[in-house]
Amino acid sequence: MIDGILLGLQTAFSLQNLLLVVAGCIIGTLIGMLPGLGPMSIIAIMIPVAITIGDPSAALILLAGVYYGAIFGGSTSSILINAPGVAGTVATAFDGYPMARQGKAGKALTIAAISSFCGGTIAAILLMIFAPALSTVALLFHSAEYFALMVVGLSAIAAFAGTGKVVKALMMTVMGLILATVGESALFNAPRFTMGIQDLQSGFSFITLAMALFALPEALFLVLDPKRGDTGGAGEAIKDLRITREEAKAIAPVIGRQSIQGFLIGVMPGAGATLASFLGYAVERNIAKGEEQDAFGKGSIKGLAAPETANNAACSGSFVPLLTLGIPGSGTTAILLGALIALNVNPGPRLMVDDPTVFWSVIISMYIGNVVLLVLNLPLIPYIAKLLTIPRNYLIPFILFFTLVGAYIGQNNATELLILVGLGVAATALRFADYPLAPLLIGFILGGMMENNFARAVNLTDGVSFMVNRPMTLALLVIGLLMIFVPAYRRRRARALKKGVPLGD
Repeated sequence: MIDGILLGLQTAFSLQNLLLVVAGCIIGTLIGMLPGLGPMSIIAIMIPVAITIGDPSAALILLAGVYYGAIFGGSTSSILINAPGVAGTVATAFDGYPMARQGKAGKALTIAAISSFCGGTIAAILLMIFAPALSTVALLFHSAEYFALMVVGLSAIAAFAGTGKVVKALMMTVMGLILATVGESALFNAPRFTMGIQDLQSGFSFITLAMALFALPEALFLVLDPKRGDTGGAGEAIKDLRITREEAKAIAPVIGRQSIQGFLIGVMPGAGATLASFLGYAVERNIAKGEEQDAFGKGSIKGLAAPETANNAACSGSFVPLLTLGIPGSGTTAILLGALIALNVNPGPRLMVDDPTVFWSVIISMYIGNVVLLVLNLPLIPYIAKLLTIPRNYLIPFILFFTLVGAYIGQNNATELLILVGLGVAATALRFADYPLAPLLIGFILGGMMENNFARAVNLTDGVSFMVNRPMTLALLVIGLLMIFVPAYRRRRARALKKGVPLGD
């Protein structure tokens, strides 16, 4: 391993590769800041550029820099205008945007940058140490385990519901699962619930749904309630960039836990940064106590640090199945796999032996990339945060413009704009009725994956016996049940203590 690290250092610190890391991080960060343009789009565009470089190590270093740069920068639009264009930054908006509205945009961006840096760096260290061993662990996960993992993700919906909104959150999750069934599934070619609309044959676009649930209602709220835009964005708020020692102590354990958890989730093919960020947020909210738990969704620094750490750690973790097994863990890593094959590199168990330069140079470049991202982003925070000082009558058209363009780019058809407006109006009505919208998006994202893995598991075992016959599946399902019942028990116990009922009665 020492020889591999030295080889990676020699390759990654060449002038060409250092410039490529910086270029990839800058491009990825800028693209990540624009809602609707995620890492998949820009990496697909960058592949011809990477192939012309010729050197597989340099090409993958560039594309990897774009990948985690986009995730790193994706928090900006989530925090400032509540428009998460990338699935991995949806959970960032839950507490990042309320902080921005409270006049803490600079502090929110600082916490996001530091959490992203720590998550990515710790995960890169874990990747270097455990990649060969974790590749064998990843092989233990099959359709049954992935189904159970999705159940764990859905069981965390209570973490995204405010006090007294658990039933509403369940209803929103079911609605998200229903929306996920529209169009063709991975197992059936026949269209479902499309109402004869050909553009719905591929289902609803995530980008369109995310914009309709968060960005469009926010613009409509600013129109309907001008006072909503009066908070936040003050000049003194932009100067408030530093986090205090107490805040650093509060988020340090969160960063440590979510770096490890996010990395392990990223290692599992098919899980990725989105699931890591949702589970990270849910876990931290469920283990928080009292006032800290109530602060989640209202501008909690822990609620912001958890998903930002987890999604960046998962990005690094996703390179384990890609490089050591040749299995893409997400759509983005699937594009990276195609780029590797086009460069005549065969990812798999023999990559560390046949092409050690590629393997180790990419890992070392992750360290460099995370430092570059931190150095690039921290000085720019005061200028980025000034977006909130733009008068609301100018900001609303910008939000609407990026929302419409992001939705159109996702599917490249005008019908998507009609779907966006329809869902946006419905989401605005739901917000007025005080329904949490995050569970709907979680149900939509996880619903399709859960259905496909469940169907494959049933076909392989000829029934649902896999739920009890596979120990890892059973363990994950038990964890899912505990995530539902333990918070409910804790709330019941807290109410009993307030009424003076002795414990156990």
